[in-house]
Amino acid sequence: MATHMSRCRSWSRVQRFGIAAYRKYSSGGGYPNISLSAPLPGIPKPVFASVDGQEKYETKITTLENGLKVASQDKFGQFCTVGVLVNSGSRHEAKYPSGIAHFLEKLAFSSTAQYGSRDEILLTLEKHGGICDCQTSRDTTMYAVSAEVKGLETVVSLLSDAVLQPRLLDEEIEMTRMAVRFELEDLNMRPDPEPLLTEMIHAAAYRGNTVGLPRFCPGDNVDKIDKKVLHSYLRNYYCPERMVLAGVGIEHEQLVECARKYLLDVKPVWGAITAANVDLSVAQYTGGIVKMEKDMSDVSLGPTPIPELTHIMIGLESCSFLEDDFIPFAVLNMMMGGGGSFSAGGPGKGMFTRLYLNVLNRHHWMYNATSYHHSYEDSGLLCIHASADPRQVREMVEIITREFIQMAGNTGEMELERAKTQLKSMLMMNLEARPVIFEDVGRQVLSTGKRKLPHELCALISNVTASDIKRVTAKMLRAKPAVAALGDLTELPSYEHIQAALSSKDGRLPRMYRLFR
Repeated sequence: MATHMSRCRSWSRVQRFGIAAYRKYSSGGGYPNISLSAPLPGIPKPVFASVDGQEKYETKITTLENGLKVASQDKFGQFCTVGVLVNSGSRHEAKYPSGIAHFLEKLAFSSTAQYGSRDEILLTLEKHGGICDCQTSRDTTMYAVSAEVKGLETVVSLLSDAVLQPRLLDEEIEMTRMAVRFELEDLNMRPDPEPLLTEMIHAAAYRGNTVGLPRFCPGDNVDKIDKKVLHSYLRNYYCPERMVLAGVGIEHEQLVECARKYLLDVKPVWGAITAANVDLSVAQYTGGIVKMEKDMSDVSLGPTPIPELTHIMIGLESCSFLEDDFIPFAVLNMMMGGGGSFSAGGPGKGMFTRLYLNVLNRHHWMYNATSYHHSYEDSGLLCIHASADPRQVREMVEIITREFIQMAGNTGEMELERAKTQLKSMLMMNLEARPVIFEDVGRQVLSTGKRKLPHELCALISNVTASDIKRVTAKMLRAKPAVAALGDLTELPSYEHIQAALSSKDGRLPRMYRLFR
């Protein structure tokens, strides 16, 4: 009887899917042999949700009477990310000891007029499932809180207190000095030299001005920064017209109401509300070289130590993120790609980018070749970071200069389309995360007063042509290079030779003839 029932079931499957589409296995089971790209038979057609127009995805912006901008983006969910972004960073420290932004980052969410300690702030946020963070960059300081939507009023009140009413007690400043010293020590000891090289390449590219000023507090300045210096800086840069209150996952009217209640008529603890002495310097690209001779042989000890490497970063001036050429430069950076020699492969990992195909796949002795693009409101920097054994530094530099020269050559249609698709997919995937949307909304509104939506950016990326890539590269190669070098630099070519290679047709370094080797 059981055998008869099994045969009946098998025959019904054959009738349903056809003999060719049905496979039987020794286990007695079977499944329909249907292509994954074809809809399954007998399944009802799916009905997807539709959106009426773009209104649900538009970023709403309101400017309050005191100049503060309030920007919000609606997003489904019971949690929201809200924060204050300030047009203030290490680039604004020309008239102050460098390192103030670094100190403010560490002091954020400490005791305020309303809260007696950092623990009290964290306990208040815990009631709403919240966390807080502060990050500073060269041009922006960002205070952010992620919490349940129901706690919005508490969150905005807390942000107002943290930004405008910090106590900056002596013991807190002393603890921050210890934290900064530890971070500086860690920066020089960590196996990954990328943060240190980024600092060095900016110092070389913009010598002594704006984005070339140190992002991390120099060791000599740790004891110079006190409450008086901090208040003097805050008085100039933490004013409403230089701030944006951004929120993702909340109603715009609700956020504006909270902003009016907690950020409109609040007098900061340092007194003045209007900026008096703001540094409006424009970034001046200088080019140049910054070298740091360092023993890298003991950076990573253990059973499988990283070999001793020399790290080189070569950069050229690109453009501001406000210019139209920003998108072609972003595509060019994606086309160069690169990574470490032990990066895991797979779809979307950039294994077909130029720095993989032309450098890492051909030169087994190179440990890393990665392209980076840093962009600011008045300038930008496209650079390539490479690392290899100290004895092969000269050859490594020549390989990188050749790659820069080849950027101005012909770009294949498939290569360009792949770079554009990868850039669009990276953009869309990143903008699925609520904190990333928050940062994007805040930064765009802070710098331009409006926000370009993802579909607008994707359209701009799609419009980039091979001639655009050629044009921006030709413009970039006219600038003097910026070079950062870290490690054993015995074989490092001179700055003049690197400059000559980037001015040549093939990117080769001038030949050197030695009488004695």
